[in-house]
Amino acid sequence: MSQTTLRKSIILATTVMATLGGGWAAYPQATTAPVYTLTSVPSGMELHAPDGKLILEYVTVRPENIGLTAPSAAYFDPVNTPSGERVTNVAPDDHPHHRGIFFGFMNSEFHVPNDYSKAPPTHPIRGDTVERGDFWAWGGYAPREGRVIQNRSVKLISADAHQAQIEIHNDWLIDNRKMLDETDEAIVSERDGVYVLDLYYRLAPIYDYEILESAFGGFSFQAQKFGESYFSTSSGRVTLPDPHYSYPRSDWPSEPWYDFTIKLKSDGKVVGAAVVDHPLNPPTMWHNARYLWMLAPCITALGPMTIHPDEPLTLRYRVVVHDGPTPTDQIEKLSEEWRGMNIDPFVHPSKVFEDMLDRR
Repeated sequence: MSQTTLRKSIILATTVMATLGGGWAAYPQATTAPVYTLTSVPSGMELHAPDGKLILEYVTVRPENIGLTAPSAAYFDPVNTPSGERVTNVAPDDHPHHRGIFFGFMNSEFHVPNDYSKAPPTHPIRGDTVERGDFWAWGGYAPREGRVIQNRSVKLISADAHQAQIEIHNDWLIDNRKMLDETDEAIVSERDGVYVLDLYYRLAPIYDYEILESAFGGFSFQAQKFGESYFSTSSGRVTLPDPHYSYPRSDWPSEPWYDFTIKLKSDGKVVGAAVVDHPLNPPTMWHNARYLWMLAPCITALGPMTIHPDEPLTLRYRVVVHDGPTPTDQIEKLSEEWRGMNIDPFVHPSKVFEDMLDRR
């Protein structure tokens, strides 16, 4: 029996909840219709559409043979269009630390309170040990070695014929010491010929986490780099000058969304992706340099920010993956919908899935 036939047979019988660290658990589905499935592979977890097409993989094991200089995996790649064309890229030759759809701050530090319980009475009122870290993994402003985003689990929370909801847990480590807990919710669907990825990131540091002012860092979509390309917004193609990493205010201005479209040099097909911001995110500028071929909304371009242990930060981004030129009207519609969705998936996880179905 072929793998495709086997997969379809499994789909017809059940939806499977897959957890990297916790084995396999049955998730009964009282239907004979094909559904989204999450499958374990040696490098991570693959999400397949009801027709068996590979939509994306979440990579949990750092590859050793592609020139990736980042110490971490914890990224989406490949991310494919509905026609099966890959739009993401990992370890491009000029920025080998970039990795598909990834998340990590570049110039940041944890403030770990010193223990003065056994100190003499003249000890300082307060003192911190500052642990600097570059989880973006460039290494230009803070150390990247020993700064690892380690995946703890990936599991399918809900799935049917229309969409899938995946939950991801990552630990941010400095020299194997946990500094921050990252929880992600990814809701994936196909909407009128495009793939829609709704990505929620919850960052809960164990210690005060200060992210210094920088032109990039946080969320990024690294696209393919071989072919003719352009950026666009609802107003058309972008003609702004490229931003520079040393000057955060040179980033592009806030927009509800930016799209990156490329005519692939390999086969001439036109593909692309848009990243949609959310009004509940902090004020954002965009580090969308043409030489980087990436979409990078940055919440620290306008100044530093601190995340406290008792006030986790939730960030929201919608990614629209498409074949063909920028589908402006469709992205506008999906953007308006996304920016009106204010449910917190970490408070009401099932409500998000139900709300998305109600909007279809």
